[in-house]
Amino acid sequence: MANIKELDKQYVMNTYGRQNLTIERGRGCKIYGDDGKEYIDFGSGIGTLSLGTADEGYIQAITNQLYKSQHVSNYFTCEPVAKLAEKICTLSGYDKVFFGNSGAEANEGAIKLARKYSFDKYGKGRSTIITFNSSFHGRTITTLAATGQDVFHNFFFPFTEGFKYSPYNDKEAFLSNLTDDVCAVMFECIQGEGGVNVMDKDFALFLAEECHKRDILLICDEIQTGIGRTGTLFAFENFCIKPDIFTLAKGLCGGMPCGAFVASEKCSSVLTKGQHGSTFGGNPVSCAAGNYVLDIVSAPSFLEEVKAKGEYLVQKLRELGKETILEVRGMGLMVGIKTSLVPGEVSTKALENGLIVLTAGKDVVRLLPPLVISYEEIDEGVEILAQLF
Repeated sequence: MANIKELDKQYVMNTYGRQNLTIERGRGCKIYGDDGKEYIDFGSGIGTLSLGTADEGYIQAITNQLYKSQHVSNYFTCEPVAKLAEKICTLSGYDKVFFGNSGAEANEGAIKLARKYSFDKYGKGRSTIITFNSSFHGRTITTLAATGQDVFHNFFFPFTEGFKYSPYNDKEAFLSNLTDDVCAVMFECIQGEGGVNVMDKDFALFLAEECHKRDILLICDEIQTGIGRTGTLFAFENFCIKPDIFTLAKGLCGGMPCGAFVASEKCSSVLTKGQHGSTFGGNPVSCAAGNYVLDIVSAPSFLEEVKAKGEYLVQKLRELGKETILEVRGMGLMVGIKTSLVPGEVSTKALENGLIVLTAGKDVVRLLPPLVISYEEIDEGVEILAQLF
């Protein structure tokens, strides 16, 4: 049989910066390569493996559903879909959910919902959406346009119009962008891909207040921060705000493909029959996985443990006192290490030493371990990072 890396290189489009590792399997917070080597997972599939890899209960939930059906058309109702929607709405205090397949789809849906809300109420000419510099909202044409990073605004012209960008945590600049054509503001409480940049709480409150006064919808992109990642079920809870719409994906179904946008009562009935849809959205196997994940992650004791582990990880990193570590920031188990080293090189060397880490922006090593990681595994990972920094 041909080498897997060679097959991948020959037949898969070269759109990813592959690391030198072929993953064969995983268990919990450990990953195993096809050479038998063990790795501590500080990446969790880019924040997706909420409960780690191959959790027994998770496997059973998926298997049970597969024995019933692997797909149900959205022309019919289905138990795991309805139950997951109920859980999300009950836990968040929101009104309705739409299920898709990914974070980009969830953000596209939120954009459509916001523009339709404004059109229904105010007519044409009020469709602009403000996002923020260093934001990231997806890789479709529209969500690339929503992303506030110039590096993504190339090659694929023409992009969807109707977006403008404001500096993060800058009240004065934001106010200057609040023109009469604005219908919504889309933001991340913590900018993941942009460098693990944390929004100031007073800026979040300011956003909410200014948008509420003008009937501008507030859209919180919780693709990376949601489902317990920051120590609360949804990151916006840490900032004492309640957006009109929020989006989910990554950790929602623990590794099975799923995305969702969730609407408050104010805008939950805006999209009607035929105005949005998805063939695979609300897949029953993914939703069965999501029900299992939420039952565990939503427990207050579990979330408190995530918060405690995050504080422990940050403290351990700060205690390293390395000159190449310029700042450690984040919330819960979403941590960024700003460094004078080249993040990509740190990631490569970490892998060579048995640790999987991520990068973000130009100067940040990003850590997104599974929410079930143990203190011992945190210590092992930090010890490897200490050698590299």
